[in-house]
Amino acid sequence: MMCLSVAKPCSVCCLAALALVSVALAGASGQAREFAPGVVTTIPPDFEPEEAVSTHDLVEIRANAAAKWRPELLTDSRTLYGMAEGVKFRRDVSCLEFAFKPLRMIHVDVPGPDGKVERKLVWYLVYSIRNTGNVLKPVESANEGGVYATEIGKGGSVRFIPSFVLESRDLTADGQPIDKAYLDRVMPAADAAIQAREARDRTLLNSAQMAEQILPPSDGRADNRVWGVATWTDVDPRIDFFSVYVGGLTNAYRWADPAGAYQAGDPPGTGRQFTRKTLQLNFWRPGDEHLEDEKEIRFGVARGKGDLYDVSEGVAYRWVYR
Repeated sequence: MMCLSVAKPCSVCCLAALALVSVALAGASGQAREFAPGVVTTIPPDFEPEEAVSTHDLVEIRANAAAKWRPELLTDSRTLYGMAEGVKFRRDVSCLEFAFKPLRMIHVDVPGPDGKVERKLVWYLVYSIRNTGNVLKPVESANEGGVYATEIGKGGSVRFIPSFVLESRDLTADGQPIDKAYLDRVMPAADAAIQAREARDRTLLNSAQMAEQILPPSDGRADNRVWGVATWTDVDPRIDFFSVYVGGLTNAYRWADPAGAYQAGDPPGTGRQFTRKTLQLNFWRPGDEHLEDEKEIRFGVARGKGDLYDVSEGVAYRWVYR
């Protein structure tokens, strides 16, 4: 009698088959696959109560000496000049959730201004934006008129107009900061290569395309996050310590009127200075200029180098006004 034996399938083969099935099912359902744990870093929205209110003198009124007078039957504080001092400006503040994959590099052929194609090394950051629907709101007290507190409420759709700046944190030999900053560039040739490498099952928008999107709130039933990519080229290969500043995530801002910047008769707002809340992501790379390798890029601050980033050691990101 002939005996037939059936080999047991190996566990590796089974896992590979299951992986292929899951990929096929994801493609059939139209849903993008989730990244493995730890691949994506998520920065939650940041709300501070003081962002919903700011106190300023109305310099357009206070600079006019003719508006200052002393009434007979009222206190000075009830005049227009008096009421223009320490005025409270209140506003709703929104903030988006920002998530990103490790900063990477890719060589692509990029056409130059003269039409000639040149091989360039492109630094890029794949990221996603999600509108949580939360908004910080100033709320007047029901018992005390004119007294405000803040609370998290529900907001609507918002637009993300991105600004990505890669800025060197290195120092020269004599200890002076190296003044090098690189703006995100729209490079269709690089976009296609990055799309094929990073996210074949989802669309990556460049900054111009991202600015066109209206982001509805996400909830437990619908995840309306949008994926994009920021790209930089001609980055100095000697840079070891750097930060990426992400602007446009929130409408929080500060403003100030420097003394003497506004004079009576000037157009309103003359000399006024604005700074906007921006996300600072810190990176470093232990390599050198001779061999740029994306595997050497680290998210965070190198040991003992916190002073380069104006942060304490170990602070990988923070929110700043700039």
